[in-house]
Amino acid sequence: MSPMPSAETTRASVHEPDTVRPTREDEVAAAGSELIGGPIGRRALLGTSWWTPVRVVALVAIGMFALGMVQKLPCYDSGWFFGASAQYTHACYSDIPHLYQGRGFADGLVPYFDRLPGDMSYLEYPVLTGVFMEVASWLTPGSGALQSREQTYWMVNAGMLMVCAVVIAVCTARTHRRRPWDGLLVALAPAFALTATINWDLLAVALLAAAMLMWSRGRVLAFGVLVGLATAAKFYPFLVLGPLLVLCWRAGRWREYGTALLGAVGAWLLVNLPVMFLAPEGWSKFYSFSRERGVDFGSVFLFISRWFNIEITKDTANICAMILMVFACLGIAAMTLTAPRRPRFAQLAFLIVAAFILTNKVYSPQYVLWLVPLAALARPRWRDFLIWQACEVAYFLGIWMYLAYTTSGDAHKGLPTDGYQVAIAAHLLGTLFLCAMVVRDIFMPERDTVRRAGDDDPSGGVLDGAPDVFALGAAPRPPRHAAHFEGPHVEWGSPAAEPTGKSSP
Repeated sequence: MSPMPSAETTRASVHEPDTVRPTREDEVAAAGSELIGGPIGRRALLGTSWWTPVRVVALVAIGMFALGMVQKLPCYDSGWFFGASAQYTHACYSDIPHLYQGRGFADGLVPYFDRLPGDMSYLEYPVLTGVFMEVASWLTPGSGALQSREQTYWMVNAGMLMVCAVVIAVCTARTHRRRPWDGLLVALAPAFALTATINWDLLAVALLAAAMLMWSRGRVLAFGVLVGLATAAKFYPFLVLGPLLVLCWRAGRWREYGTALLGAVGAWLLVNLPVMFLAPEGWSKFYSFSRERGVDFGSVFLFISRWFNIEITKDTANICAMILMVFACLGIAAMTLTAPRRPRFAQLAFLIVAAFILTNKVYSPQYVLWLVPLAALARPRWRDFLIWQACEVAYFLGIWMYLAYTTSGDAHKGLPTDGYQVAIAAHLLGTLFLCAMVVRDIFMPERDTVRRAGDDDPSGGVLDGAPDVFALGAAPRPPRHAAHFEGPHVEWGSPAAEPTGKSSP
């Protein structure tokens, strides 16, 4: 086996290979392509028509988003307004129309500044999401029947969220220059379409997807600013700065990391400081609500409490979640520094967000949106992606059928508690399965779909092709090929990193 090279010997820019076609390397993608005429042939004239991969991905994303809106029609017509369980039996629930009145938008109250009359004293969302909600209320007529205004508010938000969905799909398609078709994983993801208009999560997801694109292009300040804005819209995006720190440590890219960090902190402060100083009580509601919230739907803590019939208090859940997350971060850091080849940024971004989801004390069904674009970049294999999506769709149906059961009284329509436990288990196991596939790719780089094509880290930006300056354990030694692996593998150290056609021992 050749000695361990620097990653720059396998950069795509060395030999400018062609665009990767999933139908030629992925059996599931090839089988699915039969619906539209079969895999692309070797004589196909790509890039010579208007139908570029990115445009196709964008149009498919719009089509799937529209289908998700159609799925909400039973609620749009009646389920949100008449009968407690209809929105659950039709699996078409959305927070958006309910919070139009419940968070004071129907009455013209200003988020964070005006106290709400109900149990929630102030809006419990981060500032940038609150701005998004407020802008949608400005576009909603202020007069007329409340039901009609709630319907319009949902429709306005759906239009704005559709823009976010297209941004996510396009940014994912463009992040890996040679793999634009991987954006179809996002565009066609069933759980993405089903959960897109439940809440406002797509805003943060879109900002983080744009940040990943900026980092892949070496625009570190723009990356930091977008991460800061994403964190101002939702809590989780800042997590990607953790594994990026370790990657930059291993590659010695401290200046770039510092620039990104300053951009993130500056953008977050720019959004938050005005509200923080002018309406401190309203601004802090998101953080106090997150801390005081008890064990809730979909979490591993709810699963354990019901499986073992024990009570887990919110304080216990907070402490356990923090401890588990710290261990996950330490594990990811250790893996980053000891892996035989420096992990790809997208792989670690997926793992850190998945760890946060798995250890959180609540899992709302729309949280799957956080992972979809990261999963498409970390593990662009259709089989594994669809297995995970099937588990998430099962959970999506499970939670609504369970709520239908609990709100239908003696009729008991829906899924009982034991069935909901199975749905939670499906979500947890599906996410763990995809995490395991990503971890295997990190320790056995020849199994990584992206790297088998000869790339180093196409989402890595300044990390792509950068030599290591610090590593631990087995990292300085040549990578070990997977046992019993059939098919071509990359000869690390070959200048062009072409598949050799050999099989591993």
